[in-house]
Amino acid sequence: MRKMLQFVRLNQAMPAKRSADERRKDFGEIYQEWSDGDAGDQASRCEQCGIPFCQVHCPVQNNIPDWLKLTAEGRLEEAYAVSSATNNMPEVCGRICPQDRLCEGSCVLEQSTHGTVTIGAVEKYITDTAWERGWVKPVTPQSELSESIGVIGAGPGGMAAAEELRKLGYKVEIYDRYDRAGGLLIYGIPGFKLEKDVVERRVGLLEDSGIVIHKNVEVGKDISFADLRAKHSALVVATGVYKARVLNCPGVGAEGVHAAMTYLTASNRKDLGDDVPAFNDGALNAAGKNVVVIGGGDTAMDCVRTAVRQGAKSVKCLYRRDRDNMPGSQREVANAIEEGVEFLWLSAPEAVLHDSDNQATGVRAVRMRLGTPDASGRAKPEEIDGSQFVVPADIVIEALGFDPEDLPAMFNEPALGLTRWGTLKTDYRTLMTTMDGVFAVGDIMRGASLVVWAIRDGRDAAANIHSYLQARGAEEPQRLKKAS
Repeated sequence: MRKMLQFVRLNQAMPAKRSADERRKDFGEIYQEWSDGDAGDQASRCEQCGIPFCQVHCPVQNNIPDWLKLTAEGRLEEAYAVSSATNNMPEVCGRICPQDRLCEGSCVLEQSTHGTVTIGAVEKYITDTAWERGWVKPVTPQSELSESIGVIGAGPGGMAAAEELRKLGYKVEIYDRYDRAGGLLIYGIPGFKLEKDVVERRVGLLEDSGIVIHKNVEVGKDISFADLRAKHSALVVATGVYKARVLNCPGVGAEGVHAAMTYLTASNRKDLGDDVPAFNDGALNAAGKNVVVIGGGDTAMDCVRTAVRQGAKSVKCLYRRDRDNMPGSQREVANAIEEGVEFLWLSAPEAVLHDSDNQATGVRAVRMRLGTPDASGRAKPEEIDGSQFVVPADIVIEALGFDPEDLPAMFNEPALGLTRWGTLKTDYRTLMTTMDGVFAVGDIMRGASLVVWAIRDGRDAAANIHSYLQARGAEEPQRLKKAS
């Protein structure tokens, strides 16, 4: 049995990565599998802090020191039980969470320059082992309840809420506008970060648990919001945010300028074996082309690394701040650089250049410098006069973030209140919207954020719905008594 606090003897290590030359050729995950010994050794580096800052900075409050200790001791089934007790998709979070900004970035060993415990890799290993050995089981509620809950959106927030509600015994039905469940996990995140069978087996587990998933159903068109409210005891809105922010400069209407999600969805569909006309005709295929991605978040990193795998002639990322101020994961930036992506730091687009046929030919950009902090506390980029330059581009991808769609209009339900940012207005304690019995989780409630926060919201909403329905059930006999 391994002892803990082995950071004095063992160096930090990640699972081996496939070579950049090899991984540029496919969309498979880039990290190789760990052995029991390697995972246990890295878990044994944990200090078992009295105040576990890794757990404090985990949105789902994972009991990280506990399952690291169990892993070090070889008690993997117990480690999985502890890990999955607070997280509905630990195999997903272990792959795509920006651990360098959350648990690992808060690790005491990282702060003391010993190198963080590689928490995400251990989490992935534990859960993949659990799936392989049959420890992951469908939900079997202790008792069945009469109420049913409708969930709009089959992304991570909706899936987490559905599973937690099913554990409590509710009948749960999910409605999703796409032909596959998974939302962003299926169509937004490339396979080299999250292979699609990982998501599909999690969806299958929900269906095996008795959760009904209705696909290709758009609320407001195929079924009305009012009908859903009448059918179910409560609703969860978990649609995410998909309205792309667009460039505000001349030439953005040129052929070859695409929103990040349009580009990524086409690539992911192709990877899933779908027929994608816009990919087949070359519009969304980067092969042999100069690609410029504008933005500095994780979506931008997904786009540049996808373009590399499609065989682009060149891939450049244009970002108006420097590397230290990028909002995306530094680990993803490093992976992109290894794979041949060129980053043009402190550069902002001025215009998309195009030929007489309106086909994009390049991006005119300007050099920036960081000035005084803005309202967010970050240094504000300022243009350097006379520093314009041109970057050749056949495809320009806008990866500037996402805003909410107009749900009251889409659902034909004006009673759904909105914040000034366009997200659904909710009570922060209960996550209930301005409509009784209608709750909201994830990005549509908090704005574009992380998968792990959507999972946290889904879990919280499920608990709040249960309290809401129990309270309503307790009030009903009192109303009947008064009426009589």
